[in-house]
Amino acid sequence: MPNNCSDRLLPWGKDKRDDSRLGAKYYYVCHAEMNAVINRFSADLEGCTIYVSLFPCNECAKIIIQSGIKEVVYYSDKNNDKEEVKAAKILFEEARAKTRQYDWNKANEILLDFESIEKEPQPRKKARKE
Repeated sequence: MPNNCSDRLLPWGKDKRDDSRLGAKYYYVCHAEMNAVINRFSADLEGCTIYVSLFPCNECAKIIIQSGIKEVVYYSDKNNDKEEVKAAKILFEEARAKTRQYDWNKANEILLDFESIEKEPQPRKKARKE
């Protein structure tokens, strides 16, 4: 859910009230791609790669492209027949953003080694004169 919106009050399920989608999660939740880009805490994403479980929808594709991410690695393309995924593929192609399915034959896990990241020398900040 977006910040400050209660996940207890808004719907999480796919159920609909009547013929409306207002009783389902679709209008309320943020997709993982959107959360990743928006909550990057000022890191520059230009030229980065994003790893996602499902091929992104068109709305997430626009956010990914606008952020400067140049490669999307996805696990599943099970929604490839949906128009929002077809539109996303068109957007990525037009923006020259590479997309590829993760190759589980090469590795069956993704390891993030935060310890080695912390061991890299950090750039020194110049002291400000007051």
